[in-house]
Amino acid sequence: MNNTNAKRPALSVGDIVKSTAGRGSGRLHLVIEVIDHEYVRICNGKNRKIENPKLKKNLHLEYVGKSDLDMTALQDAKIRKILKEV
Repeated sequence: MNNTNAKRPALSVGDIVKSTAGRGSGRLHLVIEVIDHEYVRICNGKNRKIENPKLKKNLHLEYVGKSDLDMTALQDAKIRKILKEV
């Protein structure tokens, strides 16, 4: 069994991540939901909006930083603004 995931920090809601695999590779996203230790839902407010978040494996994401966005009042425009400033 591969233990590369053991070295990765657990992602949490509000984390800014960069996709390392798939069509969105290299794009920044915001974690809006943690499903379990292996999967999260991400969005970027442009291609992936809040209404249709992407289910992604943690293995295919690279942690970039933490946002100070109020997660109770999420809006696509606010997410785009936060990701643009990174």
